[in-house]
Amino acid sequence: MADAQLLTEVRALVGREYGRVYAWDEINAPMIRQWCEIMGVHNPLYTDAAVAANSAQDGLVAPPAMLQVWCMEGFHLNNYAPGSTTENPYEVLKVIEAYGYPSVVAVNSELSFERNLRPGEKLYYTTRLESVGDEKTTGLGTGFFVTLVMRYFVEHKSGDEAVGQLLFRVFKFRPATAPAAPAPTLTEQPTPVATRPKPGMSDDTRFFWEGCDAGKLLIQRCTQCHTLRHPPAPVCIECHSFDWDSVQASGRASLYSFVIMHYPQVAPFDHPNPIGLIELAEGVRLVAGLTGVTRDELHIGQALQLHFQTFDGELTLPMFRPAAE
Repeated sequence: MADAQLLTEVRALVGREYGRVYAWDEINAPMIRQWCEIMGVHNPLYTDAAVAANSAQDGLVAPPAMLQVWCMEGFHLNNYAPGSTTENPYEVLKVIEAYGYPSVVAVNSELSFERNLRPGEKLYYTTRLESVGDEKTTGLGTGFFVTLVMRYFVEHKSGDEAVGQLLFRVFKFRPATAPAAPAPTLTEQPTPVATRPKPGMSDDTRFFWEGCDAGKLLIQRCTQCHTLRHPPAPVCIECHSFDWDSVQASGRASLYSFVIMHYPQVAPFDHPNPIGLIELAEGVRLVAGLTGVTRDELHIGQALQLHFQTFDGELTLPMFRPAAE
């Protein structure tokens, strides 16, 4: 049962508004380009001024998902732009913690948008403690769901304009007590044998792993524009079609890049463990183990040949070794 004094202190904070946090910079094209590059976004409305000028947007816009990025503090903790508030919008978490709820985990984050942002605009946000739920018990422990809402504005001389908001919810909790470990028995237990971890399998990747079981390296192919893609994905990266089939790779490949894994040594892998970024003759790349070769024998561009290897009697993986001369 939650402490009555705790509930009184927490509820007194609900609804409190915290001051502005300003963006360091105006919305700008270099940051948009870097964000798109890192996130793998290829929309010309964000980076191609000529295309954007002839679109319904009538010029470049920033990716909506960047909304939170503009007002972040940067590399150093709490290094916010000049003029930003020094108030701590998370003070309610300190209050709850003082009553014996030391742990916190992010639960969900929801962005919503009023309109697109444009280069040259300057942002700030304010924070409101939206709610603190009743004490709940979950698998993690017992505590409180705390919800904050950050509202984002563009500064205008005629009056600031709301452009979006971020709802951020955390669970501040007292960890559940783990059950006591059973007392060891005098009977000596056999040491478990480490096996290769099995890959995650979904409806998008099932064809690939079933192909490996059959001794075939299958590459996903868009049936509309015939673009090959790997890793498998539900939609074509070129024409955005959802229709696809697969083609069998020839097995010819070259070594695009590689690493040698020395540490940590994890069973059941051999060490040093060479791992390659393999470029297939068909033009796509995949990561796979390298066999039958030492570090000194590896070089970029080296011709490789596919072979399948079965581990633990059930897991078949595509591996690569130097191609015969």
